[in-house]
Amino acid sequence: MLASLRLGDNTANLNPLTDLITSDVATALHVIGPQQLAEVDAASVVALSVYRTALGQLRAGFGAALTLAGVDNVDSFDPVRTAMHADGRGVDAVLSVIHHTRGYDNNSGESSATVITDANWRPISPPFGIKANEPLQLERAQAERAAIRNAKLRIFIVGDSTAATYERQRLPRMGWGQVFESQWGVDSGVKVVNGARAGRSSRDFFNGGWYRQMTELMQAGDYVIIAHGHNDQNCNAQKPMRGAADVANLCTYPNDAQGQRQYPSGQPHLSFQSALETYVRDARARGAIPVLMTPTTRFLNADRKTAYVNGDTRPVVSQHVTRQNAVGGYAFTGDYSQTIKDTAHANGVPLIDLEAKSIRFANTHAHDWQDYWLVVADTVTYPWYATQTAGTPAAPDTTHFQENGARAMAALVAQGIKETPQLQALAQHLK
Repeated sequence: MLASLRLGDNTANLNPLTDLITSDVATALHVIGPQQLAEVDAASVVALSVYRTALGQLRAGFGAALTLAGVDNVDSFDPVRTAMHADGRGVDAVLSVIHHTRGYDNNSGESSATVITDANWRPISPPFGIKANEPLQLERAQAERAAIRNAKLRIFIVGDSTAATYERQRLPRMGWGQVFESQWGVDSGVKVVNGARAGRSSRDFFNGGWYRQMTELMQAGDYVIIAHGHNDQNCNAQKPMRGAADVANLCTYPNDAQGQRQYPSGQPHLSFQSALETYVRDARARGAIPVLMTPTTRFLNADRKTAYVNGDTRPVVSQHVTRQNAVGGYAFTGDYSQTIKDTAHANGVPLIDLEAKSIRFANTHAHDWQDYWLVVADTVTYPWYATQTAGTPAAPDTTHFQENGARAMAALVAQGIKETPQLQALAQHLK
């Protein structure tokens, strides 16, 4: 997006930073994202003030990093016009330590606003307030990028919100992948690469480009933990909000009771097992070792109600099973955790049954579960939750974790590695 044209030649770069500016302009104009902005007439009449605001946001988030990288006069820096060189300096240095893709619009299923993370998959997106996302810290990102590349062994986490790394403003929410590296000895040479992303299913984590960016760091002998299942369940086509979009773009179907794949005619990619096998094949082709894992449990009982409240003593049970509803919203139903087990068996892949472990953990913490799952009462320390509709005592989040829970789940994953015969070479590096 050029704010204006000059006489003669005009430089117009295309890179993650220019995509971020375009995304912010789109958001200001109430457009879903950069792609949609390019398709509407508003793109040709964007007010200069809107563009300047977006540019100011970018400078706030990346200015210090750009200065450190050698970009002169960041106050006038424009990633669209600034000449770029593949020399490891300036803008090139910044681009080398970030990951970039676009989000998912829940209502339409289309790609949405730009998402940028640093080398360790921390979200780097506006607004850049004192309690919001962190601006890019170049030296830290470079050090972490180098640590990933130089590690003796890398463990890649392909997963969803239960494992993801979260931005500062959403503390104390944490994914288990965010703290998984603490399970390994300082001198183990193991580096955890947590690429897990909130809201993603096995299918669109791959299609959205997140997995591809992880493979750039993958080496033979590394491990790839494939931990999907939560969002693959979003297959109710009759759901008023998100239903049709999620079926078209997000959901996958579980195997039937006999372990056979289920999918609409001619669309095998909608099989959960087929989606999981995409990662298995790719990891093996790169010389890496795939590991399949069932999802963490939700803190819900058999009626899908929060367990152990108001005198109800019914235990936490598996929630990764879909059943046909009254309106016939599901083309196929079944057990997602069992499908993961089917896939592991069919492909000779090591399996960690984290769902079973987390169910046992949940039921031993009936009286203090709110210290593990996301229930935030202290809105002075964590002001984000003063305005949230989930993750509070009035509306507990029974899916996601705070730090205690994230660390507990990370420990259960480590336990699963120790207990799995095919993973003993990896287990020797655990604390």
